[in-house]
Amino acid sequence: MPRVRVLSLTACAVAAAAAWGLWTHPPLRNVPDGEIGVRMNRFSGNASVVRAGTVFVVPGLHDLRVYDLHEQTFHPADSASANGSAPFQSVEGLSLGVDVSAHYALDPARVATIARDLPADVGGQVVAPAVRGVIYRVFTRYTVREIFSSKRAEIQQIIESELRPKLAADGIVLRDVQIGQVDLPADYKKGMESLLAEELASEKMRFTLELKDKEVKQAALEAEADKVKREKAAEAAGQEQIIAAKAQEEAMAHVLPFKQKQIQQRQLEAEAEKASRIKTAEGTAEARRIEAAGEADSRNKLADAEVYRLEKVGKSTSEQMAREGDLITRHPLLIQKTMADKLSDKIQVIIAPPPADGGFIGSTLLGNARNATTTTAKAADADASQENAQ
Repeated sequence: MPRVRVLSLTACAVAAAAAWGLWTHPPLRNVPDGEIGVRMNRFSGNASVVRAGTVFVVPGLHDLRVYDLHEQTFHPADSASANGSAPFQSVEGLSLGVDVSAHYALDPARVATIARDLPADVGGQVVAPAVRGVIYRVFTRYTVREIFSSKRAEIQQIIESELRPKLAADGIVLRDVQIGQVDLPADYKKGMESLLAEELASEKMRFTLELKDKEVKQAALEAEADKVKREKAAEAAGQEQIIAAKAQEEAMAHVLPFKQKQIQQRQLEAEAEKASRIKTAEGTAEARRIEAAGEADSRNKLADAEVYRLEKVGKSTSEQMAREGDLITRHPLLIQKTMADKLSDKIQVIIAPPPADGGFIGSTLLGNARNATTTTAKAADADASQENAQ
């Protein structure tokens, strides 16, 4: 029993140790995007490159290194002039501070060699010493003035040309080197400021003199131009007067014949107007004579027509009266009807055949009692009709 208990305790201890090892050194590791991992075998020394994702790492057997493939920047902390340090020296032996930064990236094709041959801190242990060594050496070839202004671009290109192959041998790709602010020595800065002030004063004086010279030349040129302008204006005015006189002379040579032609034309127009008026008067008189003759003929014809009309109307009236007399002679009762029609439009007339005894025409309608009265009225109407007809 004690032996079994010891084995159980041993198994528990081994399991606990394995769990602790897995907890502190998990077998599954993650490689983020934009980075690359190198899994190294501690016993054989072999290295395999793994991309972004999950990687199986056996604790105690494998060692995983992760490298950033993004562009990185190395900026020497003591090179910036903000902290007041002046680590670099010029060819005169003057100390100065220069803000230098190097941009680099790892070569993905040589990551396995970098992991095997270079330390884990590539930036601090490989890039930094190489950059410092090159920039310290290059700055000692130039003066402060050249570093500050005149040959800044040249110095930058020399640093890149010397540093690029040195880093490329270790699998590091140099992008570029940037030189920023330059912190000059205090005495040199004062001397340069005074020198710059003198140069600026000299340049200002030179520009002032050049400006005055240009102003004098400009005034002379303006005076000459004004003189030439006045001469040209005078010549142009004289030439203009000459041209105007010649034009007037030529115009008069053309105007006089034109005036003569106008006078002749007006005379001809007056004669034509006179002849036109005479013709118009003659035509008017002839027209009046024709109108008078026509009016007399028209009146004669109207008189003849009136005589003919009156003659025709008299004949027609006489014939109509003869016809009416014959009609009344044959039908005496028409006189009564005509008188009744003329008395009023409300009287209705009835025409009936006369009685056989020659009495009143309405005796047959009124009855025998009224025959005598009707006969008397009829006789009176006949007498009145005869009197009217006469």
